[in-house]
Amino acid sequence: MRFLRGNASEVVLFQREMVSTLYSAERLCRVPAVLDVDDAIWLTQRFGGIDRLARQCRLVLCGNDYIAEHFAAFANVEILPTGVDTDFWQPGARSETPVMVWSGSASGLPYLYEIESALRAAMNERADLRLRVCCNEAPRFSQLAADRVEFLPWSPESELAAVQSAWLGLMPMPDTPWTRGKCSFKMLTYLACGVPCVASPFGMNQQMIAGGGALGATTEDKWREQILTLLNEPVGAQAFGMDGRRQVEQHYATRRLADKLARALKSVAGGAR
Repeated sequence: MRFLRGNASEVVLFQREMVSTLYSAERLCRVPAVLDVDDAIWLTQRFGGIDRLARQCRLVLCGNDYIAEHFAAFANVEILPTGVDTDFWQPGARSETPVMVWSGSASGLPYLYEIESALRAAMNERADLRLRVCCNEAPRFSQLAADRVEFLPWSPESELAAVQSAWLGLMPMPDTPWTRGKCSFKMLTYLACGVPCVASPFGMNQQMIAGGGALGATTEDKWREQILTLLNEPVGAQAFGMDGRRQVEQHYATRRLADKLARALKSVAGGAR
């Protein structure tokens, strides 16, 4: 059994329960273990499985402060943000006409629908503005004209092209226990490409907004206002987007975080319980 062969290692890295929401074969691990968490997965656990797994581990690597706050009751914790490959996600040529982009999985489309009225209001003020959606499922808007929305089926290549050529990115989400555990990967990809964005200022999003390159919005009027601010000041918006790129390079680039992960694993492997 491949899992049992892990007991011949110096350290084991768990990135999620082997059986979703349950504490199962992980208990057979006999070597120092590290748990890596980048979502509020304890909210869906059964029989306290993820918390029991955390107690077994010498260290829990947490994607943000909210996650760390939960797991600090069960194990030593360390913040290891979600990283982005800044060699892949890098600035490209912006489209000639203004485009705002949203990329993600179909499960996130309801968050986009929540700001549809604000998007329509911005489009009413800018007749040249389009919305691009890169997703595994086509969006179904009720207020936006079909000829103002571009759908791109998701692939790594189509997502990169969709983001690089956009004038701004969108990351709306509600403030819930689940979304507070999100590690702002969508924002990371936008900012890594030098594309400024407008985002809901909840959870880790708030930290990234403070770091530069993104504006926060919570109401329909504020979403419309922030979108138009970036569209109507294109030169300043591009400079603002590059502030975001620098933030990502300094704090969220995978090449930087890889060193931090390596140090954490070596510490656990060489430490005594």
